[in-house]
Amino acid sequence: MIFTKILIPVDDSRHSENAISYGSELAEISGAKVIIIHCHRPVPTGLGDPNFQKAIDHETRESYAILEKHTAVLKAKNIEFDEKIIGGSIAKSIKTVAETEGCDLIVMGSKGKSDLEGLVVGSVTHKVLHIAPCPVLVIK
Repeated sequence: MIFTKILIPVDDSRHSENAISYGSELAEISGAKVIIIHCHRPVPTGLGDPNFQKAIDHETRESYAILEKHTAVLKAKNIEFDEKIIGGSIAKSIKTVAETEGCDLIVMGSKGKSDLEGLVVGSVTHKVLHIAPCPVLVIK
């Protein structure tokens, strides 16, 4: 199967590093474009100014630092990519981006939870597996 767009959600974990590694290999093989996203936690709107803006700025700086580490791998391999930062529900954001961008595949890391523990805890990976509009490759 040839992929045209691969979505790779990342955080600051080794599991995301593994997902970038696998996802970039698949992109190289198929000539796919990569959409790399980082979802940060929502910032409460009730903080008021200037606290709300400071919190947004802080989340944005952290998000760009995380993305920069992962996009370095894509740049080194000359893989075409877009990067996005999104705040809010992580699983829903991943689904929305995959739909909006027309992604053929989502490659994401796993926290290494067992199936039973993941179902009880409701991990992001399990949520994405159930709502994704395309195949999901989970990387340990």
